[in-house]
Amino acid sequence: MKLQGKVAVVTGAGSGMGKAIAALFAEEGAKVIAADINRAGVDAVVADIVKNGGEATGVTANVAVKEDVENMIRAAVNAYGSLDILVNNAGIMDNVEPVGALSDEQWERVTAVNLKGPFMACRAAVNIMREQKGGGVIVNNASVGGLFGARGGAAYVMSKHGLIGLTKNIAATYGRENGNIRANAIATGAVNTNIGTTMTAPDTLGLAAMGDTGPMRSGEPLDIARVALFLASEDSGFVNGAVITADGGWTAR
Repeated sequence: MKLQGKVAVVTGAGSGMGKAIAALFAEEGAKVIAADINRAGVDAVVADIVKNGGEATGVTANVAVKEDVENMIRAAVNAYGSLDILVNNAGIMDNVEPVGALSDEQWERVTAVNLKGPFMACRAAVNIMREQKGGGVIVNNASVGGLFGARGGAAYVMSKHGLIGLTKNIAATYGRENGNIRANAIATGAVNTNIGTTMTAPDTLGLAAMGDTGPMRSGEPLDIARVALFLASEDSGFVNGAVITADGGWTAR
């Protein structure tokens, strides 16, 4: 098993990609802290993991709230004695608003979850990982919106560009310490999850900017979970500061 004995925190683990990542990591031997704002979703995920012979603990956490994030990281150490892997998966969409139509409230809502939350989690995690002999691994679930300008609205695109920048900065800074901490990102394309429910009234100008070229196909949560497993395991031991595009070829056109 590729993650035998490792301790992993996964945000947004109550559904979608986070749920698939938590389940796959547990199958591969990790002890999982499954964190999500949705307590019922977390409880269901933990129950499934335990039923299948894995080990997991559920934590209710809003990643936009500092106290919740710090409690989530602390829960890993308190429950299992270490923190080896952090997967920042939780995220929300905007309404594809271009900058001229973007309100302060929408900007703050999207960046709080998509960028501030991962920043706070990374900050707490690296200070634990630096003290561990084995270091640690951070996997940030970004988006093709972090690579291009028209795969979301201004707030979403900026937040995902920022998340990729954060990933590279962590890799460049803490990878110098004998490769003690690795950080990589996944630029996901269209995946069949409930993230679309966070879009309530898509902006027509923003949709037009995306053009007629849509995804070649939608992925499934397990597709992304397998990429996350590769980045979290020693299979990617020489990969640091990278962005892996997992979009079914969407951006290849």
